Amino acid sequence: MPHATAAHNEAMRPLTIVADSNIASLDEFFNASTLGQDNKRLVNIISVAGRAINAQLLAELQPDVLLIRSVTPVSAALLADNNSVQFVGSATIGTDHVDQAYLAARNITFANAAGCSKHSVAQYVLSAILTLRPQYWQQSPPVTLVTLGIIGLGNIGSTLAEYARDLGWQVLGYDPLLPASNINNASFEQVLSQSHVISLHVPLTDKKHDTNPNGSDYPTRHLIDKEALAAMPVDTMLINSARGPVINADDLQADIACTGRQVVLDVFEHEPKIAESLLSKLAIATPHIAGYTLEGKLRGTQMVYDALCEKLAVTPVQTMHKLLPLNMFLWSELKAHPDRLVKFYDIMADDVALRDKVTDGQIHGADFDQLRRDYHLRREWQS
Repeated sequence: MPHATAAHNEAMRPLTIVADSNIASLDEFFNASTLGQDNKRLVNIISVAGRAINAQLLAELQPDVLLIRSVTPVSAALLADNNSVQFVGSATIGTDHVDQAYLAARNITFANAAGCSKHSVAQYVLSAILTLRPQYWQQSPPVTLVTLGIIGLGNIGSTLAEYARDLGWQVLGYDPLLPASNINNASFEQVLSQSHVISLHVPLTDKKHDTNPNGSDYPTRHLIDKEALAAMPVDTMLINSARGPVINADDLQADIACTGRQVVLDVFEHEPKIAESLLSKLAIATPHIAGYTLEGKLRGTQMVYDALCEKLAVTPVQTMHKLLPLNMFLWSELKAHPDRLVKFYDIMADDVALRDKVTDGQIHGADFDQLRRDYHLRREWQS
């Protein structure tokens, strides 16, 4: 009976959640009716800016659950003074901001939203390419054989490959962590030297060594440096919607100054600060919003919500489909009417909004974060 009483008391104690306020539909997914419906448990949600989630805050609040996005690093530095967190959920695809080995050692459950915005990011990349090079729209018969190089063939990279092939493009894919396949079909050097456009879709990893056992045998930090850029033809477009430090910003700036290369960045090495000297050289620049569609955001929240329900042994009752308005943006329509691209997604409007924030020779972090926080979520194109 003592054990049963203790379990009952734990179940009836309010569940405290600290969450990044930029997580979509927090209140709709994480409340007493969705998480406490099996046992009438109260739920207390404390939403704060992601960069404001720090060790002092968590030590003071002692939450049971921590919900984050990519701007909150999770490691011993964040949780060392906290003994209450039992679940960390990141409503993002990437996990490089989370020390999963540390969480496992602390017996803290971790969940992320792998694949939640794969269509959103792939559609962002297509929008960038087709805005800058509308001649790449394939008619029948094809006028131009377009070769798209994709580095990293996980959820996003493989989804982008499907769209590219649907447009009649050739795909050169490279991913050393996956077996060879019909899309993982080229070497790193081949992708660099033979592509009209190169799109990056890799996590941010550092080299594995004795002092960094959690590193990678295929590190991606500064994967694109002056040597990699020199291997690309000058008319090869480069797109990064993965992680900023995958590209060496100084090397990129020097390359563009020399070649006039078209470069599209949604992420930046020194984000959230961006130097105007780099920004002015980019063909398109956006504030880390490639995955910011209504569907992608809700899907990320849904995945973390489902994982938390499993952790709490409660029945999931909320679904993103209850929250989605009708979507009339059809991929088949866009292919038939390429001139409607700007109505599906006006990527240049996001570019202008970012450039308008330049003050004192740079974009400041607070302005960058505000653009992301206040972003009007676009819609995914439905297949």
